[in-house]
Amino acid sequence: MTAATDADGARGGERDDLLAIVSDQRINFLYAVEDVGEEQARLATTVSELTLGGLVKHLGEVQRTWLAVIDGTAPAEIGWADLDPDGNRMTDGETSAGLLDSFRAAAAEFDRTVREEPDLDRVVTLPRYPWSPPEPITWTVRHVLLHVFREIAHHCGHADIIREALDGASTTARMAEAASRGGERDADT
Repeated sequence: MTAATDADGARGGERDDLLAIVSDQRINFLYAVEDVGEEQARLATTVSELTLGGLVKHLGEVQRTWLAVIDGTAPAEIGWADLDPDGNRMTDGETSAGLLDSFRAAAAEFDRTVREEPDLDRVVTLPRYPWSPPEPITWTVRHVLLHVFREIAHHCGHADIIREALDGASTTARMAEAASRGGERDADT
């Protein structure tokens, strides 16, 4: 594995560290959803409506949404009618494999865009949602990257709880097993 070059020409650095942390959380999330059948992916195992398939779908969309903010293609305003009522649910026409492919494609595109971003301090304007304050909200690209990390980490915990309730599988045990097989984590996110 080779380290990328930051905008100032240095090897490694903050950008690589931030992307590595995001990638690490994606891998943890994927451990929680690996080897889950279609029926299991749709099953809510807690009092909430969260399912593993719904979380995969949601986190794919999270990455696509924030990618659009970074690259300037996000709409300025998103109203109630624009929100997908099934955005957090695995619908009958969706498959686990399809949602995982979409998640991985969104992750790869998000990471590529962040790697190519010349300035993590560049300010972007967030879309206005019905729950947004009246004044525009701006973040740096770095803040967006950290927010995506937080989203994945947050839902990684949900996935872990759902999976443990589903069949007793432990993300921590899967991580230890993967480490014992070769030490390096699977970076195919």
